[in-house]
Amino acid sequence: MFPGKRMEDLTPDQQYSVTKEDGLAARALNPNLQSFVFTNLETGESREAGFQYGDLNHLQFNPVDPNLLLYCHEGTWHEVDRTWTIRTDGSQMRLMHQRTMDMEINGHEWWSWDGKTVWFDLQTPRSQDFWIAGVNMETGRKTRYHLQRGWWGVHFNSSRDDTLFASDGGDPSQVAYATDGMWIDLLRVQANGTVAREKLADMSRHNYVTGRGGVEPNVHITPDRKWVVFTGQFAPGQRHVYAVEIDKAQ
Repeated sequence: MFPGKRMEDLTPDQQYSVTKEDGLAARALNPNLQSFVFTNLETGESREAGFQYGDLNHLQFNPVDPNLLLYCHEGTWHEVDRTWTIRTDGSQMRLMHQRTMDMEINGHEWWSWDGKTVWFDLQTPRSQDFWIAGVNMETGRKTRYHLQRGWWGVHFNSSRDDTLFASDGGDPSQVAYATDGMWIDLLRVQANGTVAREKLADMSRHNYVTGRGGVEPNVHITPDRKWVVFTGQFAPGQRHVYAVEIDKAQ
């Protein structure tokens, strides 16, 4: 992660990040055989399918197709091909993004509201070049929106028409190592295919670090495109759900 540097050369935030990655590494090095159990809630019938070697995580059913599941192989992101889909009968297991360079990562994937696109955080390579990326399930067409370092978030989400994205930011120990990244951001798609950033909420007092008692905000845009909803912890033990209003004038 930090070529040529020793642990003692790193900042405390960087040292924490390295230790966290070390804990994830075992999941990629020697994965167990795992599978899915799909249960029909109307009939009670269960089916075990999708046997594979990997730490299966981040399960999300397609919004319009209940027989299609989005999931990931967990572990050190730069050592796994993370983002996958599978049908509930075990067929059509499909890798959604193939890494193409050393230290490239993608993850924290989510569905578009129409179920046609898989979106994810993409970095080419890790901690240097940042994108919101999408793959159309039917055509394979790829979409990428470039982000500046401070616009990155632990999680992203999108509006129902994919014209707005929200970022929940991150403190300096997160993968972007941004010095001014602790914001809830709105990222508005422009006519030229870029995104413009609008700062919505100051998160400088929020504890982002889950390993130190914090919480990841996990932003969501409401269906009417008027609010961004997120979790905040601005004092020890004070974890609540908040909403910040998107500018009505725009």
